[in-house]
Amino acid sequence: MTVVWAFPGQGAQRVGMGAEVLDRYPELVGQADQILGYPIREVCLHGAAPGLKDTRSVQPALFVVNALSWLALREERPAPDYLAGHSLGEYVALFAAGCFDFATGVRLVRRRGELMGRAEGGGMLAVLGADPDRLAGLLLSAGIDDVDPANRNSASQVVLAGPRDSLDRAARAVRDARLGRCVPLQVSAPFHSRYMAAAAAEYDSFLATEDLADPRIPVIANVTARPYPPGRVRELLARQVSSPVRWWESMSHLVEAGVGEFTEVGPGRS
Repeated sequence: MTVVWAFPGQGAQRVGMGAEVLDRYPELVGQADQILGYPIREVCLHGAAPGLKDTRSVQPALFVVNALSWLALREERPAPDYLAGHSLGEYVALFAAGCFDFATGVRLVRRRGELMGRAEGGGMLAVLGADPDRLAGLLLSAGIDDVDPANRNSASQVVLAGPRDSLDRAARAVRDARLGRCVPLQVSAPFHSRYMAAAAAEYDSFLATEDLADPRIPVIANVTARPYPPGRVRELLARQVSSPVRWWESMSHLVEAGVGEFTEVGPGRS
């Protein structure tokens, strides 16, 4: 059976995550502490400062827990046929595929979190139960042209990103048209949208300083919903910051490729 292991992104964090793996790999946890400048074990297990709310600390914490969870599972099972990750989770997929070592991964997500955490002025809105094409038509007819589809998480769930007043207008239009249900997300900026272009450009320059290899296991890229081709890890990671996460298309591609078993690797829920 063809198997994919996938890693969650921001939103999966919780106090207490990583209890099964953090003490299993003390050397790697020590590397993370040195890079980050604070004890990641205490952050994950007890919510110690800087905590699990700010994207600048959440992203490294999730990377560490997900990466160690991969290592633990890899000791018990054969490697999967494919890897995937939602937004931040894609970094764990690339680590698992041998594109960079653990310490490099921590540096990458620390810088990514810093740049994304610096962005301000906007938000994100989940629209549940709406057909994406009808939603796009509704926004067009309402003259709302400054919001972007940031995530497509399922056949009928789209996340919009943009200025908060425009998201409010979009929510009213959806409600008036009885197209779906809207849920504002508790985020500090319009991630995965045109408004992150400056952060993406700065991150691209940072990525040029790191050694990134091609995946040894196929990894589905959020930007293209297809496996990473040779020589494009840096480009697609930079683009990911300001591009939509095409999760539904990614999962659809895997189904078409014959994947029959899907395993989510990460903190989970108690």
